[in-house]
Amino acid sequence: MARRSGVSARMLRHYDSLGLVRPTGRTGAGYREYSGEDIRRIFHIESLRSLGLSLREVGRALDDPDFRPSELVDDIIHRTRERIAAETELLTRLRRIDAAEPAGWEDVLQTVALLHALGSESAGRRQLAALTSAERVPVPVEALVEAVLSETDPNVAGALRWALAQSGDVALPPLAEALGSPLAEVRERAVRSIAEIPGDEAIALLRDALANPDIVVRRRAALALGARGGADAVPTLIDMIVDEANDTDAADALSALATDPALGDQIAARLVGRLASGTSESSARRRLTQALADIPGNTASRALADLSHDEDRAVALTATYILELRSAR
Repeated sequence: MARRSGVSARMLRHYDSLGLVRPTGRTGAGYREYSGEDIRRIFHIESLRSLGLSLREVGRALDDPDFRPSELVDDIIHRTRERIAAETELLTRLRRIDAAEPAGWEDVLQTVALLHALGSESAGRRQLAALTSAERVPVPVEALVEAVLSETDPNVAGALRWALAQSGDVALPPLAEALGSPLAEVRERAVRSIAEIPGDEAIALLRDALANPDIVVRRRAALALGARGGADAVPTLIDMIVDEANDTDAADALSALATDPALGDQIAARLVGRLASGTSESSARRRLTQALADIPGNTASRALADLSHDEDRAVALTATYILELRSAR
């Protein structure tokens, strides 16, 4: 019977002892004799066990007339998902430890401790883990990226971005992928992290982010590029001034870019063009005028002179005041 069914003789005896499959009879020598019905029941047991049912649940399923399979199947699905999640978490932890290339068990233990600290409920422990990750056994970049993308505490997030910046370009691919996340907060955390990583690859990602569908991502990228001398950011920075979205930071970024004389004239011309494009809101026109204050060159000066006679009294007074400051320098 064991050979024909694929169920070991030991398991058949176990089924017998539990009352799951009782042989129809026995030979004179005491051997169990199985009928065709017994064989079918054995295959039914094995089928149900393959779904993850315990032997007690199998017995209930086969013998209880009031048994409802849907409830048990739902329970098995829930348990299976929990098991998969636990196994996936274990696999992720093992991969991260392997990525740290531990030289010995002491390194493994330190890496595990840091990974636990990054997932701690204590913001202080998470921050300490981020700050010490570069000094002790390094935390795998994948773990740092996951931590920074889910971190809500600003101090901890800053420490995590610093730790990622120490990792360099290796942190960029998972951060670039996060720019396409369906969660707005994850996209913003990703672009802020990219902004703090030095190098040309980070700049290239920030340039790409200027076309991101998320306006918050575009603005963060523009501010970071402006600080790095990226002229591509100018249109977005001007939009930010008009929309009063981090307009002071945007104006500062334009001012930093304008230290290049050729770029300064281009920025001034764009600001003037925006003023002349029909932007009618008085506060927006005043902010654009204020942005001209720290843009050097004749283009900005001529624009301010014209604006000092603007029909909008607030704009005219602002331009006049700025001209007086420029003359006093």
